[in-house]
Amino acid sequence: MRAESGGAGQGRSVDRPLIASYSYSGHTHRAAQALQGLTGSDWCEIYPRQPYPMAFPELLAQVKRELKTGYRPKLLPLSHPPQRYSVIFLGAPNWCGTLPPPVSAWLRQHDLSGKQILPFYSHCGGVPCDMRRDIQKLCPKAEVGEALGILDAEEDTLPELLSRWLARMGLAVALKF
Repeated sequence: MRAESGGAGQGRSVDRPLIASYSYSGHTHRAAQALQGLTGSDWCEIYPRQPYPMAFPELLAQVKRELKTGYRPKLLPLSHPPQRYSVIFLGAPNWCGTLPPPVSAWLRQHDLSGKQILPFYSHCGGVPCDMRRDIQKLCPKAEVGEALGILDAEEDTLPELLSRWLARMGLAVALKF
């Protein structure tokens, strides 16, 4: 895989993919960590400037409010600008059947036209989501692949789940794992 040039001010392009992820409880973080171990990808975590509440009832109320109003939180700066990569693995939890606001904000901040975005998400079996569709709405000029849903209870089998998903995406041969 070869990354495309990022344009003026973006620095050199890189040959490996980028993992960009947001994790609230740690489940998506563990999936991103396992994916990095399999692929050797660079990894940057998406952080809102204002952390979400730790108490679940408060979190749920805030998330529902943000999703209803289309709120996009301000984010902390990234360690790896996505413009330098042609393939981006995007990880997030499934929040109320869609992308969490920090991930939507990240997608809106970056022009990912021409990029291949491969989404993965963690969930606990609640409201189903169509992460691929949600990303395509925000990034209509990107190629968005099949989303991999990972149940929290499947963490013991992450390497196998990720390997099968990578193979379906045609990346098993291109990546060294």
